[in-house]
Amino acid sequence: MLGLGPWLDLAVVTAVALLGAAVLAVVVALVLRAFARHRSWPQALASTARHPFRLLLVLIALWTAFGIAWPDPGTEGLVAHALVIATIAVSAWLIGALASFALGTAVSGQRVDVRDNLVARRRRTQLNLLRRLVIAVVAVLGAGAVLLTFPGVQALGASVLASAGVAGIVLGVAAQSTLANVFAGIQLAFSDALRVDDVVIVEDEWGRIEEITLTYVVVHLWDDRRLVLPSTYFATTPFQNWTRRSSELLGSVEFDLDWRVSPAAMRAELDRILERTDLWDGRTKVLQVTDAVGGVVRIRILVTAVDAPTLFDLRCFVREELVEWLHEQRAALPLQRVQLVDEPETPRAAPSDDRPGLFTGDVAAQVRAGQFTGSITMPEGER
Repeated sequence: MLGLGPWLDLAVVTAVALLGAAVLAVVVALVLRAFARHRSWPQALASTARHPFRLLLVLIALWTAFGIAWPDPGTEGLVAHALVIATIAVSAWLIGALASFALGTAVSGQRVDVRDNLVARRRRTQLNLLRRLVIAVVAVLGAGAVLLTFPGVQALGASVLASAGVAGIVLGVAAQSTLANVFAGIQLAFSDALRVDDVVIVEDEWGRIEEITLTYVVVHLWDDRRLVLPSTYFATTPFQNWTRRSSELLGSVEFDLDWRVSPAAMRAELDRILERTDLWDGRTKVLQVTDAVGGVVRIRILVTAVDAPTLFDLRCFVREELVEWLHEQRAALPLQRVQLVDEPETPRAAPSDDRPGLFTGDVAAQVRAGQFTGSITMPEGER
């Protein structure tokens, strides 16, 4: 082509193609850098898609050089096939990176660090799941496109389609649990039953939804443990969602106290306690006597807070302050009352000789005795 020899021609063409790819990469980088002066997303896009984009440019340059100056016709098909596979794989990588960036930017725009974040948490959950779904679809399509480049796979296409019904049944039975989790994960994300950062009670544990994937849900428990549950758990098992519509909650504090306690004085003390804390949101404060049996009076206090963690601390604070107040009052502490009574001695009756018996004491008894102790009349012949 250039008259320098087949391999030298290939080297020159390859160098020119790679130089063109490098120039294009620099131009794109400069454009993104210019946009990054006024916006933040170009820098994030560059860091996300830089490597697959540059690698794709290199592959395109090599493919161009191969089409122009490859000197060995015997290996042309093998090299072309390798370049096709590499281009498909890197293109899938780039598409996945761009989709991840776009959906990630949409996720970051949903602020969950504000008080009224219900809509933001729902959208963030859906976008996160959609991002994983798109990446999975791109990976499957890329793998399918690579397989279709092999002639043997194309020749088996008809037989694969003919046996698709049987294979579908077999795969459906084999992957029943996995597919059920995938569909359950999609259902959770788009039915608004569960969102990231929701506070839930599952398996008698209190925690926050940390991650929702296509197959499982991660719950960050209150003691920093992680509870990993399959998505089907939330689709088939009842669970408590404390932030389904709002994060405000109502909690109770109960005391079993002595009958001498004054509910009015205790109610006034509760007002003073709530006035000096920021944990109470000011919505509800109730003190009621809910029971009075078994020698004690049951006092129930209801208070509200903006969210579950704050409510827990508020209940502990109210309980601690009222315990201190009860110690100062003393009269209200529960007591166990026991009454000891000396029983007077009962004089014993003097024994009596006229007490009736079975064979003595009255006429009927004497008749019964006579039946055993009377004289026995002997017959004439035996005297």
